[in-house]
Amino acid sequence: MENVLEINADSWKREVLESNVLTLVDFWHKQCQWCLKLNPILDETSKDYKGKIKFVRLNVMEKENREIAIHYGVMSTPTLIFFCKGKPVERIMGYLSKEELMNKLDNMLGKYGNCTK
Repeated sequence: MENVLEINADSWKREVLESNVLTLVDFWHKQCQWCLKLNPILDETSKDYKGKIKFVRLNVMEKENREIAIHYGVMSTPTLIFFCKGKPVERIMGYLSKEELMNKLDNMLGKYGNCTK
């Protein structure tokens, strides 16, 4: 996933909470079949939105990342949460087709495209 940044608890604050662009966080894990189906869609879509939306992913099964997932109420994977100015503004639970994801991304850019600090 070349265009989706893999983050962890150490980089969470810098990459998500302090981000100066709309940020989409993919809460996932390796044993989640729907996550694995969503990964190529996220990677492909992230190319189309480069410079507009930051795409990151956080593996919820890694011990240091679990507290973040719990803090944001992630109960299942995949869960996508959009962050604007360090605050969660929208949540999507479950798998999305590329078309559904792109519609959601366009909608979010309309609402939060000026998501700068």
